[in-house]
Amino acid sequence: MKIVTGKLLLAVSAALGMVGCAAVGPPRPPSLELPKPPTDLRAVRKGDKVLLTWTVPALSTDHQAVRSFGSTRICRGSEPVLKECGTAVGEAAPVAPSASLPESERAGRIAPRGSGSKPKTGPKIAARYSDAPFSTGVRPEMFGSATYAVEVLNANGRGAGLSNQVRVPLARTLPAPPDFGAEITARGVVLTWRSALVGFANPNTVSYVYRVYRRTEGGKANLVGEVPVLGAMNLSLTDSSIEWEQTYYFRVQAVTLIEGNDAAAPQKIEIEGDDSAEVKVFTHDVFPPAVPAELQAVFAGPGQLLAIDLVWAPVTDVDLAGYNVYRHEAQGAAVKVNGELVKTPAYHDASVVAGKTYSYSVSAVDVRGNESARSEEAQETVP
Repeated sequence: MKIVTGKLLLAVSAALGMVGCAAVGPPRPPSLELPKPPTDLRAVRKGDKVLLTWTVPALSTDHQAVRSFGSTRICRGSEPVLKECGTAVGEAAPVAPSASLPESERAGRIAPRGSGSKPKTGPKIAARYSDAPFSTGVRPEMFGSATYAVEVLNANGRGAGLSNQVRVPLARTLPAPPDFGAEITARGVVLTWRSALVGFANPNTVSYVYRVYRRTEGGKANLVGEVPVLGAMNLSLTDSSIEWEQTYYFRVQAVTLIEGNDAAAPQKIEIEGDDSAEVKVFTHDVFPPAVPAELQAVFAGPGQLLAIDLVWAPVTDVDLAGYNVYRHEAQGAAVKVNGELVKTPAYHDASVVAGKTYSYSVSAVDVRGNESARSEEAQETVP
């Protein structure tokens, strides 16, 4: 029994020793805390500005969660590929680490080898920077495009290199028209402005159009139409797709169109200019339909009750509600003879007397009660 007990104690001691040894690993070098370079840099050109966006790196180059950041350098050059940042054209402010994790986890840690787990990081953080290349001496005549990259630095001002790089065209855009205006007419909303072509010549591959957008209160803007720019002139566009008694917001925007010069792979580029100020319009309908035309009056004929039949060309306004018919004798005042709106371009007048001459005219009425002027008169005598 003593021998067995001794062997048991020896086995337990050996097992405990093995467990203790498993928790001990080789020492790791201290982290350099260099944020990984972003790989999703994007650039959008609008007007004279370039908006850069990217995701703030969550991990360092040695796979630890980043504890603190320095600034982010904004790099721009005319060469197709930037080998280094050189002199940065700007800096984005440091980003604070995510506060969604406890401090112990926010600092980052490496899981034991073979565990398969990953360092914990907070939610993705988007960063942005607006660059104004033309305000810093860049001229469209000098460079066809610019290359952008960013370099995220740690708290000690050190970085691991450039992000992915994006190429941005530097063709000029036209300024937003300051005189954009709107007028309500029977045909719709007429939008007017003056184009703003300025001084220096453009390559044949560059052209310009103005695009007009419309939105409702709280709604998304939709394209109404576009007008090409052929020179300095007064421009206009009529929006006939409106609905009456609605509030709309209109704006216009110049767009630069660049045709690629590579026949094997033609490339079309569009650069949006700055938007004009919005114009608010309430489409109150005070416009009557068209005046009816080609009115004819014909006696119904013997063998029937005395009557005069009227016919005229139909009015094609989409908001037409019907017609009113007016009649008078000799020098008398015209009186409306229909009780309700006439829905078709015809009327049968059975309230006539033999031996009298009647003069008729017709007006059109829309769904909001706007009434047109009266048509030319037609006369007929009852035998």
